[in-house]
Amino acid sequence: MSAPGTRELAAALRRATSGGVRFDSYSRHLFSRDASMYAIEPLGVVFPRDGDEAAAVVSAAAEFGVPVLARGAGTSLAGQAVGRAVVMDFSRHMNRILAIDGEARRARVQPGVVQEQLNLAAARHGLMFGPDTSTSNRATLGGMIGNNSAGSHSVRYGMTVDHVLSLDVVLSDASRAAFGPLPAAEVAGRAARPSLEGTICRELPLLAERNAEAIATGYPRFWRQSGGYRLDRLAGRGGPGGMDLARFLVGSEGTLVTVVAADVALVPAPRHRVIAVGHFTSAEAAIDATGDALACGPAAVELIDRAILELARTKLEYRELSSILSGDPGALLFVTFFGDTEADAAAGLDRLDALWRRHRHGYHTLRAQAAADQAALLKVRSAGLGLLMAASTGARRPLAFVEDTAVDPAVLGAYTKRFREVLSAHGLSAGFYGHASVGCLHVRPFVDLTEPDGVQTMRAVAEEIRDLVLEFGGVNSSEHGDGLVRSEFNRAVFGDPLYEAMCEVKRLFDPDNRMNPGKITGAPPMTSNLREAAPRATYISRIGFPGGMRAAADRCMNIGLCRKSATGVMCPSYMATLDEEHSTRGRAGALVNALDMPDPRAALGDQRLHEILDLCLECKACKSECPLGVDMASLKTEALAAYHDQHGVPVRSRMFGSVRALNRMGSATAPLANLLGGARPARLLAQRWLGVAAARPLPRFQRQHLARWHARRPANPGTQGELVFLADSFTSFTEPSVPRAAIELLEAAGWTVRLATACCGRASLSKGLVGQARDRAGKLVDRVAGRGPVVGVEPSCLLTLRDEYPAILPGDARAQAVAAAAALPEELLLQAIADGRLALRPMAGTRILFHGHCHQKAVTGTAATVALLRAIPGAEVTEVDAGCCGMAGSFGFEAEHYDLSMRIGELRLFPAVRAEPATTVIAASGVSCRQQIAHGTGRAARHPLEIVRSALT
Repeated sequence: MSAPGTRELAAALRRATSGGVRFDSYSRHLFSRDASMYAIEPLGVVFPRDGDEAAAVVSAAAEFGVPVLARGAGTSLAGQAVGRAVVMDFSRHMNRILAIDGEARRARVQPGVVQEQLNLAAARHGLMFGPDTSTSNRATLGGMIGNNSAGSHSVRYGMTVDHVLSLDVVLSDASRAAFGPLPAAEVAGRAARPSLEGTICRELPLLAERNAEAIATGYPRFWRQSGGYRLDRLAGRGGPGGMDLARFLVGSEGTLVTVVAADVALVPAPRHRVIAVGHFTSAEAAIDATGDALACGPAAVELIDRAILELARTKLEYRELSSILSGDPGALLFVTFFGDTEADAAAGLDRLDALWRRHRHGYHTLRAQAAADQAALLKVRSAGLGLLMAASTGARRPLAFVEDTAVDPAVLGAYTKRFREVLSAHGLSAGFYGHASVGCLHVRPFVDLTEPDGVQTMRAVAEEIRDLVLEFGGVNSSEHGDGLVRSEFNRAVFGDPLYEAMCEVKRLFDPDNRMNPGKITGAPPMTSNLREAAPRATYISRIGFPGGMRAAADRCMNIGLCRKSATGVMCPSYMATLDEEHSTRGRAGALVNALDMPDPRAALGDQRLHEILDLCLECKACKSECPLGVDMASLKTEALAAYHDQHGVPVRSRMFGSVRALNRMGSATAPLANLLGGARPARLLAQRWLGVAAARPLPRFQRQHLARWHARRPANPGTQGELVFLADSFTSFTEPSVPRAAIELLEAAGWTVRLATACCGRASLSKGLVGQARDRAGKLVDRVAGRGPVVGVEPSCLLTLRDEYPAILPGDARAQAVAAAAALPEELLLQAIADGRLALRPMAGTRILFHGHCHQKAVTGTAATVALLRAIPGAEVTEVDAGCCGMAGSFGFEAEHYDLSMRIGELRLFPAVRAEPATTVIAASGVSCRQQIAHGTGRAARHPLEIVRSALT
């Protein structure tokens, strides 16, 4: 399409929708990918607000003769959500649950509603949506309907097609229609209409009648089918002579209609759940035990093999796994039972355990009956895809091209053996995980498509596995759909007569081929449109990234975990905006786009790129919660440095980068500095000239700062040796009671504490001042290297030593040693309690609500802090899963970010704090977190070590 034509199309779309239209190169790049191995740049992206706007978009696109593509979370593994079309992103605005009828067990939803969102709302009625994909925290109902998704409990609940009652759709001519079970009279009435809907109702029954034999014989015999058009589902609920167009359209991948609302059935949520985790020496042994598991009537039987388990053990998020499992299993089988009572559910465990013992299956069975015991297991079970992706090295990645086959579980063992033989013949390795209960294993071979024979090997394996699954009477697409990866094979899978009938269906619904073309029928070769794996130019970064900056950003494989909104920390700005470009995935994609340009250094100075990166709070959650460990905080730092090279460093950035000098000055001039900082005229001037939000209270400086207090104290020789205490740039001057409490606890535990009063460089890094941060890091390393453990109370400062120093001081052995020496005081104090060197008095009846700092969660985890608080006798400690507080150091002080900062706090943290009784002690380990809680809720928060100090005997 020519540039003038593109501009006219964009203008027409802006008239059609009020939700936003983006045609810039960065937006097109972000929506050129889904979670598959494909990339096709769209013409542009629109964000409709309702069904009428979606219809107007289809109409406008038709005027210009261009296709449209409906998209939800963009987590498709087969390439359904990419194409040379106008992309309609329904996740941003069309994400409302329109109604839930608890008595009728049904819900009406827009296509952008997330599965988890629906389940949380339905839970109030004791209900849930049956199909439950592992991507439930970001997968949209529209995408599930497009794919005919299933999930781990499909052995009990079936597939999405089994739960769709009716659909509101936009047809290819932009007309609206409502489809559901239609009795014969209704079909006849609609068939008489002079419209596309009338043509469909008139011709589709005739098409089915003409192809009755192909429909009866062409579909694979196995029930778990998500590929092709479901002509076999056309008849049914409409009665004799009727038809069910809603269920027929499920799985059509947006190629026939665009779904703008859906009525779906809900099922009773299980009252009790128990899990048996069978330990086996191999995946084959686990598969052999599946038959016994199915005989016990389970809700799910899930397999993960050794490859997945070994990957899980390397991730901080799954570190509890090693303490739960017995021995070194070659595979695990997770068998879930539901029940109205715990005894009912546990009875399934008893039956299974007896059968496995009788038939000598496995060497150990773990029984997880309490919810707390199940949490770590369920997390690992649902993380197979992400864990495999994390094992990528360079361009060698586990690719989704044979990952969705399914066979009858009775032949799964033999099928898996033959599958491994195919991979071995081509020299490929893979992880095996998935739904053993329904014969579906997600197998993703590691392939490097940049190797000379990489693409040919992939295609050869895909063809051999296609033939293998047909030999075993299985299906080539069992829940992930056809997309670009399997549509080419549909003629071979379904046979010529049925495939031609499907082509006729496509022409009937979409005569001009404008609805997501090239999927299911008329597809290009599976090796077309593969995602580019290598950059065109090399950018030499200031910060060390394994493989370079481009490789660090391109680790993102678009699985979309950063789009979750109800749990964890990643990604706070996405949670507040629901805008793709403000997710970790969006920012990583934007950076890849810039670094692929002929002059990547110049591209990093692009203002549009800067806008996309700007709302990153540098919380570091992506480093731990993203399965691929995309470290967006470090990537943003490097990008900011490149931006400053071209545009200069703003005064405000210099100011915040020198926060230690500012805070020292504030302390030296207190209380005058506090009076000035609290005066409204001064704050208004600061907002006008420096961009510091007038609505945000400034920290209150303490005249008696930490170093002054420490210098006046007598030496306190300890029995445990010396450690270095990092006097951070924040608490040292604004909350010196916090580091004082820590030092007193450490001394009571037997340590001799030496103070290091130097800036760690964290503030400089947050503003892209990499050179300044490196200088400060070098000076601090000079002072503390080789002097024992290095501890501190501000996680963002202390963990900079552990996380950033090796990257900004590459090759410096002393920096590596300091990183290894950095430890939270809580870790040392817990050991002191265990050794009897530290005793705490009871605080019976004290409830403590703890909120952990984002950097702590990302780098070390919060387990030590929670354990230390729980070491106080009688204290009741709850860690709140409230995400990021929204403050993020200087971010919340910046005028343009203030509103978003508060909105992030309001998502989960502020409501959780407000819900607590006035007697609850609020604990937060980060100085920014404590400031944000006080400002957003009016409640004072204390550092955990202050609370522990108050319990010191």
